[in-house]
Amino acid sequence: MVNPAKIAALFPGQGSQAVGMGWDLAERWQSAASVFEAIDNGLDASLSELCWNGPEDDLKLTENTQPALLAHSAAAWTVLSDAGFEVGAVAGHSLGEYSALVAAKALSFESALRLVQKRGELMGTHGEGEMSAFPMDLDTIRPIAERHRCAIAGLNLPEQTVIGGRSEDLESVERDVKEQYPRKRAFRLKTEGAFHTYYMVKAAQHFQFDLDAVNFDPSETRVLSNFSGGYHESDPVDIRARLFFQLFNPVLWHSNLVTAFGDGINTIIEFGGGIGKATEPEGKRPNLEGMIKKAMHAAGHEAQYQAAINVQSIKDAAEFVCGTGEIDSQQP
Repeated sequence: MVNPAKIAALFPGQGSQAVGMGWDLAERWQSAASVFEAIDNGLDASLSELCWNGPEDDLKLTENTQPALLAHSAAAWTVLSDAGFEVGAVAGHSLGEYSALVAAKALSFESALRLVQKRGELMGTHGEGEMSAFPMDLDTIRPIAERHRCAIAGLNLPEQTVIGGRSEDLESVERDVKEQYPRKRAFRLKTEGAFHTYYMVKAAQHFQFDLDAVNFDPSETRVLSNFSGGYHESDPVDIRARLFFQLFNPVLWHSNLVTAFGDGINTIIEFGGGIGKATEPEGKRPNLEGMIKKAMHAAGHEAQYQAAINVQSIKDAAEFVCGTGEIDSQQP
């Protein structure tokens, strides 16, 4: 059995949603079904139906995507937690930070649901622009981005930087990069705005009131902060402040991973979401796996990686970290 103190649970963000996510978990385990019932009751809408059956165009709207991904991550986490799973640290990419706070019991699922639904609504309403990922380091892409009024939105890897800006400004950046670095190809992200940049300031100004209205508890597990790159303090005031700043500042994801590696994390489990062309949950791939493994290689760090995003991967994760098959006894 793996030492819980050396395990980190990671949660993906927007872009890892897919029609069909979670129905297999709800069909297999009552604890997962209860999470989806909770999102429907909490939002007074059938979001579970949207998760499971679409349509995709509605699911990818930010105001729907964020609570939907929270629910899928929480459902996967709940099933494995019921099997005795414990961790030493949690982290989430952008939206995933809210799933991490739920896992650490710093935030109730009901409160997190209200926050991410409002967060998604505000980001979709007040934000503008788009985002592109570049296989380039910060020092190289930043001056090109700033020349065209674009801003750094995320530092995923030493050689992967995300920027945000208006569509025409991003096109200018992409054109300049193509001319100066012909082998560097940008990847335009599917978002409703330039998240984690100055385009989100107005959304953050509105969101601070929602953050202030929700109760945070001292976390039971260390939670990594996208804004600082290190751990959150346990003080709820600090957590609120960093979530506020997270909306319009770069996601320091690589720093989060390096911090975890430095603490000797040797097992990483990714919960929720799924990408790829497969139409069924069992065919989906985890969203963060590539970044995690590249970050380990760059840092010279070794750790076991396991996904927990569908029935089989959750069972495999339970066997790996808990050494138990008792997870099968949780059928409705």
